[in-house]
Amino acid sequence: MFHLASYWGMFDNTTEKSQKPEKQLNVLQTDLEVCGTDPMTGFYRDGCCNTGMDDGGTHTVCVIVTDEFLQFSKSKGNDLSTPIPQFGFAGLKSGDAWCLCALRWEEAKMAGAAPRVKLTATNIKTLQYVELADLKEHQIDLN
Repeated sequence: MFHLASYWGMFDNTTEKSQKPEKQLNVLQTDLEVCGTDPMTGFYRDGCCNTGMDDGGTHTVCVIVTDEFLQFSKSKGNDLSTPIPQFGFAGLKSGDAWCLCALRWEEAKMAGAAPRVKLTATNIKTLQYVELADLKEHQIDLN
């Protein structure tokens, strides 16, 4: 299981960040858009759900978190709502945009707790783990 503390530990200033591909696509096969910057999200802390070889959790699904999802995630051992000041993490609250692990989103969907998805900011790599039709059922950004 991938825990937030180990995720945040990858971003101390003493280690060099790995290289991510320059341009990535979303699940609609267009340029990947920004997911969120307040709080700053993304495996590379660039506001986007970019991914690379070192992203073991595949943080590629741009979601708008809900209280229901935060409770679900906490019940699975990944407390995203509690602040971790030593890593500069204030904790998430309902309404925050966040790059979520693809398999965690799928697990939440199966449990009826999946948060809404911003398809234009969800990385195409997500489709290796999640069906596009399922993402579309939870989308917030298409008319």
